[in-house]
Amino acid sequence: MKKTSKELLFSVTSKDLGITYFSGTGAGCQHRNRHQNCVRLRHSASGAIVTGQSHKERKSNIKEAFNNLVNNSKFKLWHTRRIFECQEGKTIEQLVDELLSPNNLKVETKENGKWTVHKEEQKHGI
Repeated sequence: MKKTSKELLFSVTSKDLGITYFSGTGAGCQHRNRHQNCVRLRHSASGAIVTGQSHKERKSNIKEAFNNLVNNSKFKLWHTRRIFECQEGKTIEQLVDELLSPNNLKVETKENGKWTVHKEEQKHGI
């Protein structure tokens, strides 16, 4: 079995997040309604916005909000793209542009039932 070494590619810190606290509503006694124990996290790079408000304690709600962020589909997509960028040294858009450059394309047309290289492509030697 091949061992893989782990290295830190990037990190998400509190500087990357907008953290706001608010009062909860609903069941949970007056403590929940009077205190700002619920938390909202905004990750601007991914556009993900999540909350933690199931508990009376702020610390438990913060933990819940971070778990919700990790499981958020927008954050997961951003995370996957960020890993790709770190490993490849380029964005997905840059990779697509490279792959669609004229020297990587072959244009053919169907003439008399047979596929032939497009005439413009033959002029350029591609």
